[in-house]
This record gives sequence, C-alpha cells and structure tokens, in this order.
Amino acid sequence: MKQPGLFDFSERQKKLLKTRDFLERVSLLVTWEIFRPVLDKALERKSHDKGGRPAYDAVLMFKVLVLQALYNLSDEQTEYQILDRMSFMRFLGLELCDAVPDARTIWLFREKLIAAEAVEKLFAQFDAMLSTAGFTASGGQIIDATFVEVPRQRNSRDDNETIKKGGVPADWNGKKKAHKDTDARWTKKNKTAFYGYKNHVNVDRKHKLIRKYKVTDASVHDSQELDNVLDPNNDAQETWADSAYRSEEQEARLKDKGCTSNIHERAYRNKPLTPEQSAANTERSRVRARVEHVFGHIETAMNGCYIRTIGFMRAQAKIGLENLAYNVSRFAFLASGSNATLVSA
Repeated sequence: MKQPGLFDFSERQKKLLKTRDFLERVSLLVTWEIFRPVLDKALERKSHDKGGRPAYDAVLMFKVLVLQALYNLSDEQTEYQILDRMSFMRFLGLELCDAVPDARTIWLFREKLIAAEAVEKLFAQFDAMLSTAGFTASGGQIIDATFVEVPRQRNSRDDNETIKKGGVPADWNGKKKAHKDTDARWTKKNKTAFYGYKNHVNVDRKHKLIRKYKVTDASVHDSQELDNVLDPNNDAQETWADSAYRSEEQEARLKDKGCTSNIHERAYRNKPLTPEQSAANTERSRVRARVEHVFGHIETAMNGCYIRTIGFMRAQAKIGLENLAYNVSRFAFLASGSNATLVSA
C-alpha cells in the first residue's frame, strides 16, 4: 500500500489554491477586519465575565456565521464541515493543529450578536464598504418579499387561537415554550400554505445587491413594508414592484418621496387590464425579474428560504445573515473581474 508522504497535504493545498474556488475569491476580495469595530462593540465583556478559556477571535467567528449562511448549515453541521473540509479551514485561516469552534460556541456567539442587535449593523457596514469599493446603489430599486419557512408547529386549534391573540397556552411549561415559535405565522399564497417569516428586500437595479431589508412574520402583506425598505441613497428613484404593492395610497406616498413608480398595474373583478397596461407590465417585468434572481440564488445556491430557529429575534438575525452572505457572494462575482477589494474608508 502507498504510504502518505511528508508533503502530500501541502501539495493538495497548492492544487486547491490553483482552482481559485468561490471561498478563495471571497477571502481575497473581502477585508474582514472592516467588521471588527462592530463586533467588538457588540461583544464587550463585563468585568465579571472575564476569566475561563480565551474566546475565539471575533472576526473568525463572524466568518463562521457567514459560512453557515452561505451553505445553510446547522451549528452541528458547521462544526463538522469545518473539521472535514480544507476549503472551509483555509477560508477561516485555520490549520490542522488549531482548535475548531464547536456547535455550542457558534450558537453562543450568534446569541450575543442577537442580544446586541448587531446583525443589521454588520449588514450596514458591508453595504457602506460596497459603496467605498465602487458598488453604490444605482439604477433604481426593486422591491419584493419572499417566504422564509421554519419548522411547522403541531398545535391544537385552541392553542393557535391563543397564540394569534398574543398569548401563550396556560398548560405549556417552560420546556415546551422554549421549543415553540409563537412569533411565526401561517399564510397562503396561490393556495399554498406557508409557515414562518417574510424577507422584504430592496435590490438595486444595476448591481443586484440587497440594499435594505425588513423581516416580518409571514402574515404581513408585502405592501405594508414598502416604506421601510425604500432606499433614498439610490442614485435613481425609479421603483419597481409587483402588483401586490399597487394602490392609490402607495402611489401617492411614492410621489411624495420623490420616487417614480413602475409598480405593476392590477386587474380587478370585471375590469381586466387593457392591452396597453399588459404591455407596460411586460416591460416592467424585464427589470423586476432581477429581484427573482436574488431569491433564486438564496434558495438554490445557498439552500436558503428555510431556517431552523425559534422566535422572531433569532429568525431576524438568521435572515439578516443570509442577506449579508448573499451580498458577499454577489460582490465576489462582481469584483472578480474588476480587482476591487473592500477596504476601510
């Protein structure tokens, strides 16, 4: 049998580096230290918290969460994949002799970011750095929302009624409450039932990057979050969205905000669209389809649109990390031919 050589591992690493795989491009293009100030502020330790085993580096742990979001891995699977895959180790700057964060450590780190409400700040930090690298919000904005499902609850009808009213069933003990998501909601679209949350996003037309987002439960209508995801920093205020966002009130608000509406026309009972309106909608769809590409990437390449969390705060953080990870992925694609690198302003 062939015996392993002294330099076999290093030779394998050299071959992997030559392929310039996706994670290698991300490592080369993104200066991860830009996140350290936000992370350090979020993770400030009180004096009585000091002691014990030294904490893992904050930037390394953040990169672990980005990896997790890029591949939609559980905490346990994230730990295993880092141990198993050389590409993950290289992305994190780990050697075989280095300790790997376990599932519990990953969970605790994310919980600290959630408590500090740091995920949105990290997203905003990356967006600011995108602008510094030359990828400013441009060409107008496209608004849409997609469902993000969570594990379905098996509650009785009476329990669901109590939850809808904002209460908790009286017979649920502490352990049961910890495993029940009382923030997620059911809704239907095209006769298909969904349970969980919604990811409302603003994507700029030129770069197809997520510029703003808002997380709600699944029952919230898309149009209710339009104002919250409009981006005044886009260099063009043309706004695209599907017909779910159209109403006289919305049109008036967009006009007041200086936005040019390209929202799809709606057909009503006994009042179908005219040929001119249908043709206009077709033209609008050519632009609006770009946001579907974003959701398609998250759903297929990142295995997103399904998360394993309990409660709104954790879902909001997970979805925010998915949006950030998508932007990292998209930036790697956009910048690979332009030699752009994210650096501090």
